Amino acid sequence: MRRRLAVLAVAFAAALLGSVPRASAQDWFTTGTGLGVTKVRLAVPETAVRSAPAQPFQKTFHDVLWSDLEYSGILDMVSESFYPLSAPSQPSELNAQQWSAQPCNAYMVAYGNLSVNGTSLSLAGYLSDVHSQTASTALQKIYNDAVSDEGARTLAHEFADDIISTISGGQRGIAQTKLVYVSAHNGDKEIWEMDYDGANQHQLTHLRTISLTPRWSPDGSRIAFTCYVPYRGAPSAQICIYSTVSNRMIAFPHFPGTNATPAWSPNGTQIAFMSSRSGGTELYLANADGTHMQQITYAAGVNTSPVFNPKTGQQIVFVSDRVGDPILYMSNADGSNLQKIDLPDMGYVVDPAWSPNGQLLAFSWRRPTGNYDIYVMDIASHQLVELTKDEGRNERPSWAPDGRHLAFESTRTGTNEIWSMLADGSQPRELTFHGENESPNWSPTD
Repeated sequence: MRRRLAVLAVAFAAALLGSVPRASAQDWFTTGTGLGVTKVRLAVPETAVRSAPAQPFQKTFHDVLWSDLEYSGILDMVSESFYPLSAPSQPSELNAQQWSAQPCNAYMVAYGNLSVNGTSLSLAGYLSDVHSQTASTALQKIYNDAVSDEGARTLAHEFADDIISTISGGQRGIAQTKLVYVSAHNGDKEIWEMDYDGANQHQLTHLRTISLTPRWSPDGSRIAFTCYVPYRGAPSAQICIYSTVSNRMIAFPHFPGTNATPAWSPNGTQIAFMSSRSGGTELYLANADGTHMQQITYAAGVNTSPVFNPKTGQQIVFVSDRVGDPILYMSNADGSNLQKIDLPDMGYVVDPAWSPNGQLLAFSWRRPTGNYDIYVMDIASHQLVELTKDEGRNERPSWAPDGRHLAFESTRTGTNEIWSMLADGSQPRELTFHGENESPNWSPTD
């Protein structure tokens, strides 16, 4: 256990007395995630095709758009069986009364047309409020990308994100976000990347060693992670950084001992991580280039898994076993104002992850009589909800930038794979299917 704490940033304690209520029953939870409120009824008819070369891409576009919108967590998708016989391709063709009346009963309609213009696949996309007397057009935009299935996917993601942003009052969707994760698909544990829905999985690093705990920088330009590389002639856990701009490794100083579990400050100028460079396993804070390193914990035992409050950047939560069993602590980013976060019972917790609004903390918790499951805690009141329930081993949660989704790893299908779900635990989706995959981390929005 001690070894896992030191290397992988594992463990602190907590277990509930009695059963944990489901997230949907918690007002504080729905407020913190934006889930559980009245959903907008949205109809999405198949997009019209204006030119023959665009026809092969209609299905890909429609399927991806529907999936993106259905998984947003804020929409009630109207079944296509209720749609009027004629679908609009532009606002002048929209019969608002047909779409707002029973049985469709839509509040808004997303529609448009696809065409090929030279070397571009083009979408004219529209979103109309069919419940308003004027059937006002809330969104009207032209999108262009490559004439290919991948281009159709990109158009669908862009249109979906704009629809979500329009309906939610400016909160961008996540259809264009990425996930990085660790995969042993080709033998060694390397850093991989995929689209948020599991498409376009590809390997980023080729270090031919062990890579762990990847973390996106706030601007998406870098990925910090734990890597095992030579240090003074022997393999050692170090902090490595990969540039997503130049697609190469960026220099970061190596230190004695074990150095692992990096976490970016919200402005991207600093990295917190654990290090045993001075003997004990403590937390350190350094500039993003490794300079001006300062120790911020001073306690016996293992101190690990730091996470910044992404809203303020002024607090960190971390794991420490300084008084025996691993316990969750919160302090200022410089280590001052240390507070123990009390929980009702003992257990083991893996990788705390702070929600984008700074209100909620997700973690994986192994209760004394159960498996590792994903829980969420309100950081102010310490109220808890359980998101997974004894379906394999569920660990390493990571919040999407919209605060309405979580990625995690799970063994529920027999092997360790990456999954995502809505932040209330509903709609779990398996994203990887081959090899051992772990430690997902969600990118920021573009």
